[in-house]
Amino acid sequence: MPTEKEIKQVVDWCEARKKERKLVSMVERNELREKIPWTYRFPLIEIDRPTEAASKTSLVYDSTTKALYQYYMDEWRKIEPEFDIKIK
Repeated sequence: MPTEKEIKQVVDWCEARKKERKLVSMVERNELREKIPWTYRFPLIEIDRPTEAASKTSLVYDSTTKALYQYYMDEWRKIEPEFDIKIK
């Protein structure tokens, strides 16, 4: 499960790519595969591509909601950070 910090790293990377390339939507090779373990299964990161057009094996970033999505069990689901439950 991804942590909030790891999700923020991926979102920041996507935002930087978007500013650098100045394109409406793009498909980028996942350079974070070695740094962030849970992203290893996504060969590509698709930035601002509609989920209808995106590959089911890609990680999709939506800049309007600043959220990451993955295809899981026949639907696109938002990637949420893990949380800890501590019982005292």
